Formats: sequence, structure tokens, C-alpha cells
Amino acid sequence: MTNEAVNIELPRIIKRFTVYDSQAIPLGTLLTFSGPLQVAPSSGADDPFAGIATEEKTASDGIVNIAAAQDGVWDLYHGAGLTGAVGELVQISGPNTVDSSLDEAGILLGQFVGKAHEDVTVGTAKTIRVMVGQI
Repeated sequence: MTNEAVNIELPRIIKRFTVYDSQAIPLGTLLTFSGPLQVAPSSGADDPFAGIATEEKTASDGIVNIAAAQDGVWDLYHGAGLTGAVGELVQISGPNTVDSSLDEAGILLGQFVGKAHEDVTVGTAKTIRVMVGQI
């Protein structure tokens, strides 16, 4: 994968989830829920946010769990499709990508990732600072 999250301020809330042994998950991958207490790398818009991988998982390594950060300050990749402003809430919009299109329904569905600390102009994809897990 590309565009993995980069940690800026250490998270304090880290949870362990189950993953498939066959799955490779790079450090900094945005994770989505794929079942009860189970996560997988985010793959598309509107995925419910489970956390950010705080460790690397190699495919078929015999490990079936991973630690996921649910807070902290991170640099995340913001896609080019939408404008984003400081203070707006962001959601997963693709593999390791966020955007500022989150609405009330998205919050209720668990799509909330965090609050943007930087602006994004439409048509510009860039890495922005996000306070994860904070409204």
C-alpha cells in the first residue's frame, strides 16, 4: 500500500483486533472493521474506522492480531476530490485516504476518523495533520 499514516503525537488508546493470517498490513495503515473485533485495511469510501495499525503484519506469518491506535495526531493523505478546512471532520475515502465529506449519518455509522488541522483546496491531494478520534 501507499500513503500510510505517519505518527506525530503518540496515541494513548491502542486496542488489539483479530486479522486474517494471510493478510499483509503495513505500519500506519488505516483499518476498518471487517467483522466482530476483526479489522482489515481500508478499501473504499464510507468504511467504518477502527484505528491505525501501530505495527507491521506480514502475510502468512502466523500472527492473527494487530494493535490499532484510536487517537493521537497523525499525518494522513487527503484525496483531491474535495475542499477541506481546518476543524472539519474527516472520514475514510479509499485505501489510506481521507476526505472532508463526513456528514451526520457518517458519524452514526462509525466513519469518523478525526479533525483536520490543515486546509485542502479542491483538486489538490496532500498530506494533512489530523487529530484522530477527536470531535
